[in-house]
Amino acid sequence: MTIDEMRKIKDERGYSIAVLSKYSGVPTGTLTKIFSGETKVPRAATLSAIERVLLSDEQKIQGKAAQYNEKAEYKSEASVPYYLDGGSDHTMEEYFALPDDIRMELIDGKFYYMESPAYVHQAIAGYVYAALLYQITEKGGNCMPFISPVSVQLDMDDKTVVQPDVMISCRRDKLKYRIYRGAPDFMMEVLSPSTRKKDLTLKTAKYVNAGVREYVIIDPEKRRLMSYRTDNEFDLEILPLEGKYALDIYNGEITIDLDHINKLIDDMPGKDEV
Repeated sequence: MTIDEMRKIKDERGYSIAVLSKYSGVPTGTLTKIFSGETKVPRAATLSAIERVLLSDEQKIQGKAAQYNEKAEYKSEASVPYYLDGGSDHTMEEYFALPDDIRMELIDGKFYYMESPAYVHQAIAGYVYAALLYQITEKGGNCMPFISPVSVQLDMDDKTVVQPDVMISCRRDKLKYRIYRGAPDFMMEVLSPSTRKKDLTLKTAKYVNAGVREYVIIDPEKRRLMSYRTDNEFDLEILPLEGKYALDIYNGEITIDLDHINKLIDDMPGKDEV
């Protein structure tokens, strides 16, 4: 379907940009640019999301659009954006077409919504990144740490793009403009209630199978660190948040101060505080 055809259907049915955005999941600003002609070559995934609405049953959509115009908070199945449809056939192209204010991970073709993290999560990830950046800069070489949001095309296919909390790459050739292609040398996740199951099961299997050299999980609730490393055949190692944890890179000379992380947890608001 061409943009002119989309515009014709939109005008015939009296859809406003707001209504079309509500049902397609495409931001209003993006839609305005497309229909005004400012965007010359829209992303295929964006056009597909618009088509899903415009090619839906006309009477059904018109009725729901009318209700939405009368009551802004109205919700229905038709209002579920394509990236929240629960399907498992999504691609990296759709991942990069997501609205700027939506954070998702794509794992085996399925989108997983990433909620806004708690301050303790941010404090731990930020501290680890800062500590690694300082030590790695002092050592020199090709290694470089990154902090989320950063996109990793873990399996080198178009079905999986993850966003680890912290990662280290020692292969600059794998860094592309918007994505890292392949398995980084080090990846770390800080557990949150909303991501706990995914990080401990699904992402652990993905990271280990993809060949990540070292995968570290920090559990603020249980005050422990878990790691999987190639040097111990990916056997699980569980440590209390005490002393220092030595990373494999630079022969163990790069460390994370676990006592400091333990103190950060004490200093941050608890989950029962509003």
